[in-house]
Amino acid sequence: MDIVKYPGPVLRRGGKKVQDFGPALTQLASAMLETMYASKGVGLAAPQVGSELDLFVLNPSGDPADRSGERVMVNPEILGKRGKELGEEGCLSFPGLYAEVERATAITVRYQDLAGQVREEQLDEFVARIVQHELDHLRGVLFVDRLSSVEKLRVRNRLTDMERRALAAKA
Repeated sequence: MDIVKYPGPVLRRGGKKVQDFGPALTQLASAMLETMYASKGVGLAAPQVGSELDLFVLNPSGDPADRSGERVMVNPEILGKRGKELGEEGCLSFPGLYAEVERATAITVRYQDLAGQVREEQLDEFVARIVQHELDHLRGVLFVDRLSSVEKLRVRNRLTDMERRALAAKA
């Protein structure tokens, strides 16, 4: 399973509500987790692998040997946010690019698990940051969209280079 790199158009389309909670969804989530681990990530949204579904996977440890924090969130929504802090983020669709992004420090999220059961959790710190980042992917929002003006200027050349490479690869 390949990760779609910026500026891949699917990254802007986001995800559509999942209706079918069958074996294909479980297989997709499993493949996404393996891809996330192989890429040394802590989260991965379905649009990042070319699937326009409202689904993401995460594990804050990023360690395939420690799956205790592993989660699959289907049709997620944030019900509430508290606090704000700047923190460095990267994204598997933007290899090697890191920037400061402001996020809520605590969130309440409702989602469905792979069986379709509704779950609600209160999350904070790093896990809350991951969920907010991945949920943005499901809405077609990229972490670079959330950068301050100063951070956007700092990474502008890098983004332009990624766009040029994508155009050259198509030619």
